[in-house]
Amino acid sequence: MPKILVADDSIAVRKVAERLLTEAGLGVMLAANGEEAMAVLSKERPDLIVSDVIMPDKSGYEVCAFVRSQAALSDTPVLLISGIVNDEVTRQAESCKADGVLKKPFQGTSLKDRVLDLLSRHPQREATPTSATEAGVRTNGSVAASSVRPAEPRKAPDIGEAQLDTLRHAAARLGEAEAALRAERERTSQLTQRIAELERESARVKELEAQLAAEQERSVILEKRVTDAELMTGRVQELEATLSAERDAAAQLVQQLNELELAARRAGELEASLAAEQRQAAELSQRLADAQRQIQRMVELDAALATERERVAQLSRRVVELESAASRVKELEALLATERERVEQATKRASDSESAAQQANKRLEDMARKLAEIAGLASQLGNGKNKL
Repeated sequence: MPKILVADDSIAVRKVAERLLTEAGLGVMLAANGEEAMAVLSKERPDLIVSDVIMPDKSGYEVCAFVRSQAALSDTPVLLISGIVNDEVTRQAESCKADGVLKKPFQGTSLKDRVLDLLSRHPQREATPTSATEAGVRTNGSVAASSVRPAEPRKAPDIGEAQLDTLRHAAARLGEAEAALRAERERTSQLTQRIAELERESARVKELEAQLAAEQERSVILEKRVTDAELMTGRVQELEATLSAERDAAAQLVQQLNELELAARRAGELEASLAAEQRQAAELSQRLADAQRQIQRMVELDAALATERERVAQLSRRVVELESAASRVKELEALLATERERVEQATKRASDSESAAQQANKRLEDMARKLAEIAGLASQLGNGKNKL
C-alpha cells in the first residue's frame, strides 16, 4: 500500500486529506508542521509527500528542498498545497522542484486524483542496496561486477599448454582488473564524497533560496496585512466618528423625548383642568342665567315700583334698596367674571372660586327672598291702592 505524508498546520486540512486519501486505499502519515515532516522523513520513506506552502516553522518550499537534497528521497514526488496559487507560488514551486501545486480547500476528489496521478507516474521504489560496496559495484556497471566475482573453476577433461597460457594470461588480466577496480572504487569513493559535499552545498543553496522565497512571500502577505490594517484603522476611525455622531443625536433625541413626555403630561394635566373648569363654568353659566332671569324680574318690578314711587314712600325706599341690590348683583357679576379668569389662570384657586360661587348663590338666594318680600309688599301696596 502506498504511503502518503501530509504536512499542514491546519488540523481541518489534515483530517480532510486523511479521509480522502484513506478512501482511495492509501496509507496516510500526518505532520503538523515542516519540522515534524522533516523528522518523519528522517525515519520513513513515503511514496509521496503533500505539504502546505505556508507553515509556522518550515515552509513547504523548505520541505521540498530538503527532500530533493536527500539521496534516498530525491525522487519522491512532492505536491504542494496553498490557499493562494499565483505566479509567485508557481515560480517558487518550480524553483524547489516540486511536482505541482494544488489549491485548497480541495474541490471534490481533486486531491485524490492528483495524488493517484503522481503515483502512477512514479512507481513504488524497489528495495535499496544493503551495503555501500554493492552500491559501488552497481554504479561501475555489470562488467566490473562480473570482474569482482570470477567464475568458479570447472573440471576440464584435458587442458593443453595453449589453454594453460590462456588461463595464465586471463589470471594476469584478472589481477590487473582487480587493481583497476580497487583504484576505480577509491576514485568513486572520492567522487561520491565530493558529490555529497556538493549536494549538501546545493541543498543549502536551495534551502536559502526557499527561505528567501518564503520570506518574500511572507513580506508580501505582511504588506497586504499592513494595508488591510491601515484600511481597517481608517474604517474604525470613521465608525468611531459615526458612533459619536449617533450618540450625540441619540442624546438629543432622548432630551427631546423627555421634553415631549413632560409636555404630554402637562397637556394631560391641563386637559383635566380645562375639563374641570368647563364643568364649573357651565354650572356658573347656569347660575348666572338664573340670576339674570331674577335681575330681569327685578327690573320689571323696578319699573312697576317707579310708577308708584310718588304715592308710596315706603315702596320708594324699598325700590332704592332694590336698586342697591341690583348694583350688588352687578358687583357679583364682576366678581364672578374675575373668579372665572382666576379659574382659567390658576388651577389651585378652583376651590376658592367654588366657594365664592357658593357665596354668590347664597346672596342671590337672599336677594330672591328679598325680592319675594318686595313683591309681596308691592302686592300689598297694590291692594291698598285699589282699596283707596
